[in-house]
Amino acid sequence: MAAICAMNVVAAAGKTVGKVKTTGGKKFTDIKAAVKAGAVQGCAPFPEGVDFFGFYNGIDEKEAQRYADVEITHGRVCMLASLGFIVGEQVEGSSFLFDSQVTGPAIDHFQQVPATFWGLLGALIFTVETFRVQYAWQNPFEADKLFLLKDDYTPGDYQFDPLQLSKGKDADWLNNMKLKEINNGRVAMVAISGMVAQELVNGLNLIPADEVLEMGKAGALVAMEKQCTGAPDEAACAKAFEAAERTAVFFGN
Repeated sequence: MAAICAMNVVAAAGKTVGKVKTTGGKKFTDIKAAVKAGAVQGCAPFPEGVDFFGFYNGIDEKEAQRYADVEITHGRVCMLASLGFIVGEQVEGSSFLFDSQVTGPAIDHFQQVPATFWGLLGALIFTVETFRVQYAWQNPFEADKLFLLKDDYTPGDYQFDPLQLSKGKDADWLNNMKLKEINNGRVAMVAISGMVAQELVNGLNLIPADEVLEMGKAGALVAMEKQCTGAPDEAACAKAFEAAERTAVFFGN
């Protein structure tokens, strides 16, 4: 996580989009040198880049390429995770979703989902990762060292665009979308960390807990937890409690 927080690799507007050839052996003294060379780009309020942990000190260009791919990948995963957390809690208890057996905070859903689902998901992840490794990474038996990406591989670019959103678009548009993706991915990495931490602390669904807090009734969280813990449907209990809080606030109680 610390390594991800130190990354600043984004698509710079006006630069060429597509295959970017990297060379091994070229090194950067620090993050500022990498930004100046165009290998990475800082974003406001750090135009020269930010690297609190010194990961770019003396870094090889190939290593910088790998860091870029790592950040983009984690950002995409976290965007999906953040969306899944919120949507999963809103549809829990629905008959179409695992026969209404999944309830409560999203951090507890993992244990409630049938093993068959995780087996199928694991097979899908294995298939996707196999393609990703073959497409982007050098053969470890032929490369100079392990964990090297192909020279002509652009981090995050797997030529995957089933909806043809980028078809016919110019370089400026593509670079702008890359910048938006990486920045949203960074926000998502922070957001999912906060979501998990909040549910670990209060043990409640995200949205009801937030709405009660916004009413200025922090004590209601404790009361909700006591009333709903062990209930047959903790999610429904939490939502009912939240609705009661709304009514109490409306009538000034």
